[in-house]
Amino acid sequence: MTSAHPLAIERHQLDNGLRVVLQPDSELPLVAINLWYHVGSKNESPSKTGFAHLFEHMLFQGSQHVGTNDHFAHIQNVGGTANGSTSRDRTNYYETLPSNHLELGLWLESDRMGFLLPAMTSEKLENQRQVVMNERRQRVDNQPYGLAHERLWELLFPGDHPYHWPIIGYMEDIEAATLEEVHHFFKRWYRPNNAVLTLAGDFEPATALELVQRYFADIHSAELHHAELHSALLPAPSQPAPDASNRTDAKIGEQGSRRIVLEDDIHLPRVYLAFHVPAYGDAEWYVADLLTTVLGDGKSSPLYDQLVQQRQIAQSASAWIHETERSSVVMISATGRPGVEGEALEAALREQLERLAGEPPAQADMDRALNRTRTRAYSDLQSLGRRAYTTYFDRPELLGHEVERYLEIGAEELCQCAARLLADERQVVVIVIPKQSSHQPSSERPQ
Repeated sequence: MTSAHPLAIERHQLDNGLRVVLQPDSELPLVAINLWYHVGSKNESPSKTGFAHLFEHMLFQGSQHVGTNDHFAHIQNVGGTANGSTSRDRTNYYETLPSNHLELGLWLESDRMGFLLPAMTSEKLENQRQVVMNERRQRVDNQPYGLAHERLWELLFPGDHPYHWPIIGYMEDIEAATLEEVHHFFKRWYRPNNAVLTLAGDFEPATALELVQRYFADIHSAELHHAELHSALLPAPSQPAPDASNRTDAKIGEQGSRRIVLEDDIHLPRVYLAFHVPAYGDAEWYVADLLTTVLGDGKSSPLYDQLVQQRQIAQSASAWIHETERSSVVMISATGRPGVEGEALEAALREQLERLAGEPPAQADMDRALNRTRTRAYSDLQSLGRRAYTTYFDRPELLGHEVERYLEIGAEELCQCAARLLADERQVVVIVIPKQSSHQPSSERPQ
């Protein structure tokens, strides 16, 4: 079976720095528009968190030629869909439209790139500030186990590291954000020379590029420092990574084991183990990713089989990896059954990691993991929207070949990776237990 999927891809760059990726595919009369800005929560500062996520909301509040909430209305009126998302490393906005409405989507995206600030008012900021604060209350502060992930990242990275704070931001920082600060953040980051526009679907490349030129070419580039003008995409995997201190933050993973116990308004304990691994795009990242799939992806994985089905000490158990630009993170988690202590769950998770570090996984587990990886990769290629925003590298054609990276990995390599990167002296542990008293879950930030 061939692992590669050929993609017809064109790459262009406008004079203002905007990178354009065209992926024509006439199989369906649809077009996906995806605009990535190379700005995420890592581009904030310790006292000014939550700005990138706030802008995910603000960019749907209208621009100079588009009324408040009219972006969604225009898209929905022609039968399309639209949304956005924010991560630690990037923010993206995307639409899927009938292909004869490509121009509408490009006009909408260009208007908020070039003409957002004239329409940005104190009233809109306050409105979306309240929306984000309520989102934080629902997803973090008042959500069972909601603070656990926040505490994990705070323990994994020191206070001045850009991955230390949460993507959604801290409540006090969201409350304190001023209109002037929001304007400054937009001017600095949301510009064509810090963005990649991808079109995938049913269009003629020459016509699409002409429309892109029409709507984006006159938007001025940002005046950024040279170091902040590097590609909005990550280096291609086939290229050597830049200095390891910048790409992988290698020393952070050598801080030693750290752990905290949180009390929460829950009934069942949950344990999280987290480990630093190399940045996404590094060869060892793919090894760590396949390792998590072997270990804990799905109900047929060893982690689920041992803890949930065989020993019956957990209701769920899983492992996954984060795709982050500087230093990625492997996470392993289990939720206990009634009466099971958090320490017992932690010991059971460590036992599975030590087994993987001491003995290569069975061939059946390798085959299962590779098949799941292939399924995900090819499913991504079948989705116009997913294909559009999966241009992680500055060589978007690698999307059709990425699965080959996994097929080159052997069982012994997974064993060595587990022994080196998932050792107990490198782990960060958060144990969430039911509250023993009336006081609230700890909100103190690890330093």
